[in-house]
Amino acid sequence: MSKNIAVIGCGYWGKNLVRNFYELDSLYAICDADEDLLKSFKDKYPDLETYTDYMDILQHPDIKAVVIATPAVTHFSLAKEALLENKDVYVEKPIAIHYKDGEELVALAAEKKRILMVGHILQYHPAVLKLKQMISNGEIGKINYIYSNRLNLGKIRTEENILWSFAPHDISVILDLLEEFPEEIAAHGGNYLNPNITDVTVTTLSFSCGVKAHIFVSWLHPYKEQKLGVIGDKGMMVFDDVNKDNKLLRYDHKIDWIDRLPRPTAKTASGC
Repeated sequence: MSKNIAVIGCGYWGKNLVRNFYELDSLYAICDADEDLLKSFKDKYPDLETYTDYMDILQHPDIKAVVIATPAVTHFSLAKEALLENKDVYVEKPIAIHYKDGEELVALAAEKKRILMVGHILQYHPAVLKLKQMISNGEIGKINYIYSNRLNLGKIRTEENILWSFAPHDISVILDLLEEFPEEIAAHGGNYLNPNITDVTVTTLSFSCGVKAHIFVSWLHPYKEQKLGVIGDKGMMVFDDVNKDNKLLRYDHKIDWIDRLPRPTAKTASGC
């Protein structure tokens, strides 16, 4: 594999992308405005080229693709410039702060015949892949509803709100599991730390197949929780990304109708 990829933004999440692309033996260069940070990477990966100006990356003839892991407010402009320079682009979520900008990037990538990929990494998580397979095989029956909680105390953003920062993970997984887009969407939230930034949101999605989903995200929560539950008429699944031992659990609960009244029968959860 030729080394023709560059990472722009090597901080909080970018450092993980640098490590992974380097281990794949495909990383040619990294770029960050922090020279001390670049030096620390150069000490660890001495064969990498380093740049402080992203235009040196975008105009480099040997770099064919760029990975953008800068603050969310810069995603649109950097991705657009990269596509205009005929680079393939992997951009961290959210793809842009405004949906019109996202649509513009999709159209530009199609026009330039370039790859534009958003970092929805949970779609490739082994537990999510297993969950999707079980749903496709009908193992938990007809899906009734899906819920997702992504909660923590921080990391608090000052540019994008909690919906744009946390919820893209859950939205992408739900759309992938159901393989359709919602007919109706409603999102409600509250601003507590900054009058212009929403800290907590609850979003509801309604699908033509009859499934409803809700997504609860917050960075003002007393403990960390990352759970996605899928409730079917033959079983219930919970993907718990915080659980180190069993990230995917199955609950074979039953609802029996006795005297025309529903009566649940709970069973012990089993790992998948």
